[in-house]
Amino acid sequence: MALAPAFLLSALATLLNVFSTRLGRVADKVDSAAAALRTAGPAEAAGLSRQLAFLRRRSFVLDGAVVLACTAGVMTGIAVLTLFVGALRDAATASVLFACFGVALVCTVAALAAFLVEILLAGRGIRDAVDRQQVHASDRGADARP
Repeated sequence: MALAPAFLLSALATLLNVFSTRLGRVADKVDSAAAALRTAGPAEAAGLSRQLAFLRRRSFVLDGAVVLACTAGVMTGIAVLTLFVGALRDAATASVLFACFGVALVCTVAALAAFLVEILLAGRGIRDAVDRQQVHASDRGADARP
């Protein structure tokens, strides 16, 4: 019973690593598409605009995955803390051990919350870049029409 939360936290950390790597790849693709859009003709700009819209949807899905994984991590940390408090209720060194482990768990939960905020800000930045490029593409398309 005590090991299950540790394995779950390890799995969640791995998932968060994968999610942040994928978000970085999406950001790189947005940058690449945005650079290509600057020199694209009207027909190519439409395709790049569709690609940017797809990348925007991907960033939203990744944001949802990160929120869910961070929520799971926070809940797991709270569950471990609850188990820990119950197990150390009567021990002589419980107060020192509880303080050390409790602070570690609180820091873990706070780190997950900070990571969640950062990844959401990164996703928002990607979507803002996509929006700017789509506006730029539509402005170029309007300028190309007679």
